[in-house]
Amino acid sequence: MTHQDNCPLCTTDGGALIWRGDKLRVIRAAEEGFPAFYRVVWAGHAAEFSDLSAADRALCMDAVAVVERVLREQLSPTKINLAALGNMVAHMHWHVIARYDWDSHFPASVWAPALRERDEAREAAVAQQLPAVDAALQKALTLWAA
Repeated sequence: MTHQDNCPLCTTDGGALIWRGDKLRVIRAAEEGFPAFYRVVWAGHAAEFSDLSAADRALCMDAVAVVERVLREQLSPTKINLAALGNMVAHMHWHVIARYDWDSHFPASVWAPALRERDEAREAAVAQQLPAVDAALQKALTLWAA
């Protein structure tokens, strides 16, 4: 497994570690205004999805689907956003973000300019659910990886 000393996703978990497997990990990112913002991070350093073998790409996308399913079941968001940009950190990772029609950017991307003021009370209500979401993710990912 490759590693680059100057890559933040090689040298740190990149957020609150939820689950770690042999080839990937799931973290919850601290993204202001978006409490249910998770990432599936490939363990070895790979800049692009096509750098992975076909089997590893399938494994990665299966993990993304598990995270998406759990977020849908636990939080009932308006939509789940999936993204693999890597423009700021060129290390293969997928963003899995629970979105709500009341969030400050909806229906635009979380990286677009805000469309309205943040609803901090609703954000806090989602944040209160995250310990249960994290536990459900740990369980689902452990069963998936078995």
